[in-house]
Amino acid sequence: MQCTMLKAKLHRAVVTHAEVDYEGSCAIDGHLLDLSGILEYEQIQIYNVTNGERFTTYAIRAEAGSHIISVNGAAAHKAQPGDKVIICAYADYSSAELINFKPRLIYCNPDNTVSHSANAIPVQVA
Repeated sequence: MQCTMLKAKLHRAVVTHAEVDYEGSCAIDGHLLDLSGILEYEQIQIYNVTNGERFTTYAIRAEAGSHIISVNGAAAHKAQPGDKVIICAYADYSSAELINFKPRLIYCNPDNTVSHSANAIPVQVA
């Protein structure tokens, strides 16, 4: 059995650029890509916390340490600088791989530096 699981998440990153005329994709600070394990050209889902938009694109590398999150091409209509977003990558895993599976969760400060990381989301309580 194969299961599609959350591989990596950049939680509450802040959009720094929205470039309609740039070739489509989402440029992400190379340091954040490396920490999260998101690969360049990997499909990502972006969930815009600010306006509720949800869309699919792919990741490209921005300069490491630049703090850039740039939503490009047609997707730039779905996010603006200052918007808070959650960027997720998913992957398929076999039953055997799921035994020790843990996602990489990277939590961002408002300046797109790393607040902390985790490999589990706390249980939601009432």
